[in-house]
Amino acid sequence: MKTKTRLKRKLVFFATANVHKFNEARRILAEFGIATVMINIKGVEIQDTDIERIAKTSALDAAKKCSLPLFVEDAGLFIKALNGFPGPYSSYVYKTLGTRGILKLMENVEDRAAEFRSVVAYYEPEGGMLKTFQGKAEGKIAEEPRGTSGFGFDPIFQPVEAEGGRTFAEMSTEEKNRYSHRARALRSFAEWFLHRG
Repeated sequence: MKTKTRLKRKLVFFATANVHKFNEARRILAEFGIATVMINIKGVEIQDTDIERIAKTSALDAAKKCSLPLFVEDAGLFIKALNGFPGPYSSYVYKTLGTRGILKLMENVEDRAAEFRSVVAYYEPEGGMLKTFQGKAEGKIAEEPRGTSGFGFDPIFQPVEAEGGRTFAEMSTEEKNRYSHRARALRSFAEWFLHRG
């Protein structure tokens, strides 16, 4: 029984269709001795201004489809000068406008402050436990896209903590995971997951 419980605690299911997100999550959770399995299920994504509510709804929907305890992750890029745009709509805006579209909106804008926010939502169908964990990375929007690593808006986001004003896309996954919003949310989740009663 103890072995079964230990195994259960060391394995988590990540519902995502995004292999880049999965690879980042797998490396972070491995730091805690947690193995991550990708389930290619897309939970419903409601239109909402609150990424926590989006993540919760997505986790509940994904779990309904596979009856497994799992987590989802939702993130957004919030740009101060654009009143938090694209925020929860980041994925759609990336697909339609791309990084160049955001840079166009930021032309002649001096205040380039921005932050990435991430929410990890974990749900266990047995018992109906739903928990969320948040992470944030502060930074600014670069003048031009730089770098070939990462995905999404990584080429135009410079985290404040990184040396030399590099973007997420100019970093290896390991380095990005030192500063990223997703890594911070996942580490909070991992600590809770391993130490819960």
